[in-house]
Amino acid sequence: MSRPGNIAIGADHGGFDLKEVLVAHLQAAGYRVSDVGTSSREAVDYPVFARAVAEAVSNGSADVGIMIDGAGIGSCMAANKIPGVRAAMAYDLSSARNSREHNNANVLTLGAGLIGAALAKQIADAWLATECTESRHLNRVAMFADDSVASGLSGLTLSDQDIERVVGRLHEILGPVSGAASNGASVSDDPEAAREFVRLGATGLTSVAPVQRPGDIPGDLARYIDHTLLKPAATEEQIRKLCAEALEFNFRSVCINPTWVALAASLLRGSEVLTCTVVGFPLGATEPAIKAMEARRAIRNGAREIDMVLNIGALKSGDDDLVLRDIRAVVEDCVDGGAVCKVILETALLTDDEKRRASELARRARAHFVKTSTGFSTGGATVSDVALMAEVVRGAGMEVKASGGISSYDDAKAMIEAGATRLGASASIGIVREAKATSVSA
Repeated sequence: MSRPGNIAIGADHGGFDLKEVLVAHLQAAGYRVSDVGTSSREAVDYPVFARAVAEAVSNGSADVGIMIDGAGIGSCMAANKIPGVRAAMAYDLSSARNSREHNNANVLTLGAGLIGAALAKQIADAWLATECTESRHLNRVAMFADDSVASGLSGLTLSDQDIERVVGRLHEILGPVSGAASNGASVSDDPEAAREFVRLGATGLTSVAPVQRPGDIPGDLARYIDHTLLKPAATEEQIRKLCAEALEFNFRSVCINPTWVALAASLLRGSEVLTCTVVGFPLGATEPAIKAMEARRAIRNGAREIDMVLNIGALKSGDDDLVLRDIRAVVEDCVDGGAVCKVILETALLTDDEKRRASELARRARAHFVKTSTGFSTGGATVSDVALMAEVVRGAGMEVKASGGISSYDDAKAMIEAGATRLGASASIGIVREAKATSVSA
């Protein structure tokens, strides 16, 4: 294939800014570009735009397509549902060239949360300049549409031992899945069910290993704790110290202000300790699009967990639609970027009815956690608030983070027994040392 002449390009809200950059770049390079949307940062569904790009390639109105979302993965899956489309996600120059030279990809998907504008332009240039010319590669690409290739798998049978080995290996690789909701037996308990899923066409099975449930006091309490420093006067030296402590004690994350995310992510790279930051903090009174932008930037800088403050005034005004849009805007960017979203309710300012409504709205928005407090208001976590929130969200597989005023092992224990599965604390080291001392004396 010679140099493509017509390029269809699309993006969701997470990829909008990068799309605008690439449109200008490609037009300056002499390409004819058809922009199928989206046209703003307002939250939209990426499959709609991935399909529009893919259909333009499929029907011949575009030679190739480029689609951008937060991670590039979902759009790739959606585009590949369209006949004649060979979509590939690229995250560096090598994967871009390979997808063209070896796989003759005709749609490129990019993750705006994973790469910057400069690299995206280089990837697009390399992808568009590379051709699939070797006969061995073209023959293999032709096999994509050859049903006879898959027919040899129709008689696949798996023994109980096969299933057990697969599930065992999954447990070794993935470990326990702490965020999953269990509704009965899993494939590890029922090999016959697993075989039936394979027969029906499943290409992947998820096995959930046993995990501690809310109310269980963990043997390693440190893994329940987000080691926190959100003071406005925190210095670089203090952030470096916080990260060193988190590595030493193996806390679940460090929770820091957005300005320190890139530094923390670099210090924690290669460890089990995650980088967590805050959005709309501490008042929650910014617009949904601004919160979403904050989240995208933080994820791009290395954050893997986002603690957002909901719009408290909107909640107390009864504007549940705005609160839902507010939460959903951040959740969708977190999901696109592979990050966890925790919704801070600021329970000290709410009635019990408002706490229930806020928790239900977070559940409807498909957040991963609800969280009690910022630590900057009139009060922090209470056992009764944690229990109330857990009651509302537990059925959806969501979790509860207790934060604000947790300064001792007794505090931590009470919150976990009430249903918290994560704790935000600045007194983390003292809590863990007290827990270990209590365990030894017992």
